[in-house]
Amino acid sequence: MQKKQRRIGIISALQQEQAGVVQHLEQAVTASRGMRDYVAGNLWGQEVVCVLSRLGKVAAAATTATLIERFNVTEILFTGVAGGAGDEVRIGDLVIAEHLIQHDMDSRPLFPRFEIPLTSLDRFATDQELTERLDRACTSFLEKDLASALTEDDRATFRLHAPRVHRGLIASGDEFIHHPERLGQLRTLLPDLLAVEMEGAAVAQVCFEFGIPFSVVRTISDDANADSAVDFLRFIDKVASQYAFHLIRRFCEG
Repeated sequence: MQKKQRRIGIISALQQEQAGVVQHLEQAVTASRGMRDYVAGNLWGQEVVCVLSRLGKVAAAATTATLIERFNVTEILFTGVAGGAGDEVRIGDLVIAEHLIQHDMDSRPLFPRFEIPLTSLDRFATDQELTERLDRACTSFLEKDLASALTEDDRATFRLHAPRVHRGLIASGDEFIHHPERLGQLRTLLPDLLAVEMEGAAVAQVCFEFGIPFSVVRTISDDANADSAVDFLRFIDKVASQYAFHLIRRFCEG
């Protein structure tokens, strides 16, 4: 049997996170499906399909299923931003998912809290090989690209002092977490939680059901507090776009 040609699906939730990447695509071809533009081409030596999922679990799930069924991707990389949840996680850090959970899934008493019905799972594991590759890309970016990718003023404004790479649990839900009390509730239920966002675990569930390896990385944009909305919008424009560009470049070149 002929081996399937490798093709990476690259998903981002927001336009700023992928604009620079799409501009670097060679031989780009755009196809529209389900109100989304899927841009296929060659990116730093890799065959890829780039797409914006938009916000939320349903949007992410629909995008992921389309990448798999219509565009025949063999693996998926999801990049984006998240609110920090772990004690050691700071703004500007990178969190690579080893597991993802849907924090708003609760079908008790039919199934235990967080468990996805009919899967017997509450946490979905990322692909180990892709996760290691992503870890190397993140580390290389912070060590070699960060100083030139961001201005000194932006690094000072967002207090990006020696950003770090973390690996562990990311929780997703259709809720923008911006109250310390709500974050505290999630941390009590999930003591090993590192970050909260709105898409990753939906991508994970679809990839699990289709048997597609995947990896997820989140740039920490805020502390999931009352200032999160302001921090989020400024951070996307000034920092997250550069993080995403260089991480994807390092990932593809690796």
